[in-house]
Amino acid sequence: MTDQPQPPEGEIPGKPTAASRTTLSHIMTGSDTNLLGTVHGGVIMKLVDDAAGAVAGRHSGGPAVTASMDEMVFLEPVRVGDLVHVRAQVNWTGRSSMEVGVRVVAERWNESTPAQQVGSAYLVFAAVDEDGKPRRVPQVVPETERDKRRYQEAQIRRTHRLARRRAIKELREQRAAEGIDD
Repeated sequence: MTDQPQPPEGEIPGKPTAASRTTLSHIMTGSDTNLLGTVHGGVIMKLVDDAAGAVAGRHSGGPAVTASMDEMVFLEPVRVGDLVHVRAQVNWTGRSSMEVGVRVVAERWNESTPAQQVGSAYLVFAAVDEDGKPRRVPQVVPETERDKRRYQEAQIRRTHRLARRRAIKELREQRAAEGIDD
């Protein structure tokens, strides 16, 4: 007997936020630098996508593909010799999509100074089957007050993302109806 409510017949049981949370760590080297001598933003973005993809795959129990990166914020430069930790978790789930929140922190590899947040991102992943078609994902079950806040904020970002997509589609249809060929 369990204290957790069971899902209705045919539905996938939900998973707690902690079930798929992960951290990916990497030491930045000279091959990661840009022309300014700091770590290239694309290197950080790849680490973010890798960590988020691992979390999405864990949560969904199979393949998941990046559908969008809603926001990538670089707060501080990352330097050669920094140990970068990319922390990711599922913030929200829909039918086949998941928002994954990512926090990037860096610390000097050979110092005992506290890690500093250097970036953050929100990515949307779609779970897919072997044919590349969308498949259902378990609902995420927020565990802490912080998880609940992240869930609510993710719903706001989703609403904005859908409204933006709808407004752009309407504008393009209007311009096409007016004979404006972009």
